[in-house]
Amino acid sequence: MKKIYLAGFDVFRPDAQQYGALLKTLCEKYGFEGLYPLDNLVPRNLTTLETARWIYRANIALIEEADIVMANVNLFRGAEPDSGTVFEVGYATALNKPVWVYTDQSRSLVQQVAAHKVPGTRSYVDNLGYTVEDFGLNLNLMIACSAHVVVGSAEDCLQKIGPG
Repeated sequence: MKKIYLAGFDVFRPDAQQYGALLKTLCEKYGFEGLYPLDNLVPRNLTTLETARWIYRANIALIEEADIVMANVNLFRGAEPDSGTVFEVGYATALNKPVWVYTDQSRSLVQQVAAHKVPGTRSYVDNLGYTVEDFGLNLNLMIACSAHVVVGSAEDCLQKIGPG
């Protein structure tokens, strides 16, 4: 049975353990074993910094164990996906693992961000003057071009991945 690392900001939900169990059940439905970051039990008596480092190493080990990474890249605390999740997507890509991401955003970045066209150019900028990439993609090109992008839910993504 192939293993899927379940990346995403879901670990910060108030019901993170229960939601992780739901994701793992969905994985089983499609013939996969889900690896959820909160499956790791942090040892007691670690300092805050030791805990952070332990979590990092444990999540890296799960990504390395996985055959596939599936990531929730919906917006989190702003106009972009969770930075930790994006790191995990990049790490899995560097390991040449298949990466699947899901988002509820189908609109292009230019449509998602408060962007306006710079007169006389083909460029768009945000309210701070930063360029907003305009490739018609719903995610930053580094994610959209390295992963299989599914507009929909975790289950929609698992259906697209196919039988495990």
